Amino acid sequence: MRYFDAEDRNAIRMDPKTIVAFGIAFGVFIQVLNIV
Repeated sequence: MRYFDAEDRNAIRMDPKTIVAFGIAFGVFIQVLNIV
């Protein structure tokens, strides 16, 4: 998967804030799985 390929219109474009938010949400999800 390519995130920052401007030439490929089919590539997924995500804002840095979205990537950070996804990373935080994923980290919290992992912590919840570890607790349960």
